[in-house]
Amino acid sequence: MADAQSVTLDASPRPGQIVSHEGEHYTTIKEGLAHILVPDGTPTSTDPKLSKEDTQRQQVFYNPIQQFNRDLSVLAIKAFGEHTVLRKQAKHELAAGKAARRLKKKKANRGATDAQHESSTLTEENDASKKRKLDDDGPAQADSNPTPPKKAKSAEDMPEERQEQENSETTSFTAPEQNDKKKAGWKPSFTILDALSATGLRALRYAQEIPFATMVTANDMSEKATASIALNVKHNKCEDKITAHTGNAIAYMYSFVDKKGFDVIDLDPYGTAAPFIDSAIQAIEDEGLLCVTCTDSAIFASHGYLEKTYSQYGGLPLKGDPCHEGGLRLILHAIASSAARYGMAIEPLLSLSIDYYVRVFVRVRKAPNDVKLLAGKTMIVYHCDNGCGAWTTQFLARNKFQKNKNGDLFSKHSFASAPTANEHCEHCGFKTHLSGPMYGGPLHNVEFIKRVLAQLKEVDRETYPTMNRIEGMLRTAMEEITFGTESVKDGQEPEKLDPLIPKADPTEIDHQPFFLNPGALSKVIHCSAPAVASLRGALRHAGFRATMSHCKPGSIKTDASWKAIWHIMQEWVRQKAPLKNALKEGTAGREILSKTIVVQQPGAAAENSTNEQNLAIAEGDIANKEERRSYLGVDFEVKFDEKLGKDQDRGKLVRYQVAPRENWGPMARAK
Repeated sequence: MADAQSVTLDASPRPGQIVSHEGEHYTTIKEGLAHILVPDGTPTSTDPKLSKEDTQRQQVFYNPIQQFNRDLSVLAIKAFGEHTVLRKQAKHELAAGKAARRLKKKKANRGATDAQHESSTLTEENDASKKRKLDDDGPAQADSNPTPPKKAKSAEDMPEERQEQENSETTSFTAPEQNDKKKAGWKPSFTILDALSATGLRALRYAQEIPFATMVTANDMSEKATASIALNVKHNKCEDKITAHTGNAIAYMYSFVDKKGFDVIDLDPYGTAAPFIDSAIQAIEDEGLLCVTCTDSAIFASHGYLEKTYSQYGGLPLKGDPCHEGGLRLILHAIASSAARYGMAIEPLLSLSIDYYVRVFVRVRKAPNDVKLLAGKTMIVYHCDNGCGAWTTQFLARNKFQKNKNGDLFSKHSFASAPTANEHCEHCGFKTHLSGPMYGGPLHNVEFIKRVLAQLKEVDRETYPTMNRIEGMLRTAMEEITFGTESVKDGQEPEKLDPLIPKADPTEIDHQPFFLNPGALSKVIHCSAPAVASLRGALRHAGFRATMSHCKPGSIKTDASWKAIWHIMQEWVRQKAPLKNALKEGTAGREILSKTIVVQQPGAAAENSTNEQNLAIAEGDIANKEERRSYLGVDFEVKFDEKLGKDQDRGKLVRYQVAPRENWGPMARAK
């Protein structure tokens, strides 16, 4: 039956068709503009009850869960590619302009030399003519026959140098026309390496959905995989754009040392990308884009295997709610430290925690001066993971900037001070633990995100079915940097963007690198949790900026200090959610609430208070609501303005993924 309905490999690809090739039957799956062939009967849905063999087959041939990753990657590389192509064109035109000016100068110098030579020749001929005239008029004429006129020199008689000059003068008039033809025929290269390609699906999508991509290399160490890639390439009729290569990805990328590398390298392994990072740095072009996926969240976002985390990424993981945000910074730290060894600096363009994995897009450039700033952008975190959840950061070095005599800035680098935090948390008294070192700069480039979002207005929803989630996640990520100040409001026209992506400030550091969770804060002091909008409204009313994090629903990203946060939470207990039961001795919440004091009114006598009195004040036993409260010197007015905390003007977006079906995630081994 399959033979009657099947088509050959040369047929135009269509989703769902059966293809017969060399006695095997394949089913065609379409994603984006690419079609891949999977062996007939291979499961294409996630089911933890699948047998081990079926699970492996599905992972090898097609993983639908990662379509969001692939859709986002195509759009991100396309946005970056437009920047790269424009940059290369400008560089080419600049070089062509310099060459034209050199040619013009050379022609001008040659013209002056020729004029001088003709002038001296004319003078010599005039002198000879005068001499002949005197001889003709003289009495003793040696020869009565007139002197025969000189014949013009032929090309054979002409000196070699003069021939070259004549030829160059003759051909110089056609040179501009030839240059125009060369200019019209020149096309900037844009090369992509899919280092761990498997079926070649990413390579197929890049080749067909990025029009200016000149060559895509799909590499895999399995001969069976590269045979599958070649089959899919032929079926998609992309032989002129895609090259299948069989080899170890690390060895292959190291082979590009001191050679022209790739504009984009995509690392999408099953597990960690750590072993491939150093070789990828060697194979990437200056101003290139490195795309990295890591699926080992049990390593970079968990404290169960901290020794493994350190060996893979060079830092210790962060415990608690912001562990995935800490994982992103550990991976960026691994990339930055590897690149720095070769005088290359990184700039994170987009860093996302998605489902069970992370995906980062990093621009890599040769910038020795920026590399010097890396120690001052690398941080240690002191985290009260067993107590109240507060954290303190400390950067490994200090970058100072001064002006020289010409007024230009130059950097000076010095050691950081001794630990910025005590062994015990200043809020709850519990022990703090070390995390890191990890990357301490911004996770995203706002201008890059704007250009990726602009791509969404031009794409087809059928080709990119995850575009709603892409828009929601990217806008949330952008607000982490801008705190909503550059968000497009409902009905507002988007700004027109230059394809060139501006370079971010290499000195910028993130002083508030992690989000907080209102539920976790409430758990510490045993009260009901405030609504996210209420807590954001209180922060904004006090003059702080507050938004959400893309990592977790219900999270808050703010530039408020932990003193300000606990002051607001104490006011929440006093104003909105009094404690039903007294807190137990020795708990983190009791220690925090005991630090609350009543602010003395002007002219009133100062009174000493005990911890018990402070605790009674915080718990509401002393019920004068007109009195102002203070927490460790912080005593601003707190107003829980839910309206101020809502962002209704930013539109309804799919900011967080809702699982489209059961068992959405990495497949488990069958029991």
